[in-house]
Amino acid sequence: MVVRRIGLTGGIGSGKSTVAGLLVAQGAVLVDTDAIARSIALPGGIAMPALEAAFGPGVIDAAGGLDRAAMRQIVFADAGAKARLESILHPLIGAETQRQAAAAGEDAVVVFDVPLLVESGRWRAIVDRVLVVDATEETQLKRVVARSGWAPEAVKAVIAQQATRRARRAAADAVIYNESLTLEELAQEVRGFWERWAKSGTR
Repeated sequence: MVVRRIGLTGGIGSGKSTVAGLLVAQGAVLVDTDAIARSIALPGGIAMPALEAAFGPGVIDAAGGLDRAAMRQIVFADAGAKARLESILHPLIGAETQRQAAAAGEDAVVVFDVPLLVESGRWRAIVDRVLVVDATEETQLKRVVARSGWAPEAVKAVIAQQATRRARRAAADAVIYNESLTLEELAQEVRGFWERWAKSGTR
């Protein structure tokens, strides 16, 4: 059987988004749940009325979208706030994810880019294979600080909120260890998975 639904995940700074782009270059259709989450919380986004009702005007930026820094501070300090946020966003993200996957067509190979795939617990039943992009926490920290300018403490807080490397690897059908790979080496790894999964249908 050719693999039609691939769940792609990895910790912040692992290189997951780069792998997603390389899979698209091979012919996959990408459904990016993080991009969907951002889009519904933009000014005029469908999540904004519920977010303001739940958390107040302090999480709304000047343009009328979600102030992500303010929301991040609330969520890190309050597990209940995190649960409320997820109860608003997850159903909306799920509906749009299903719509985009259906629009790709039955013959498409769809890659679901899901940062919290392991944490959500529901994706194993949705996808045919799970591909994890892995790197050490030290490397994750360096990459995110370099690209975003975040303080190291903020990056460490995000890493702490995500599943452990061990949990992600345990949930994987395959792992790309993206610790010291060049872009070309990473592309070769991705092409290998594409050939085995999307073309031949083997593990």
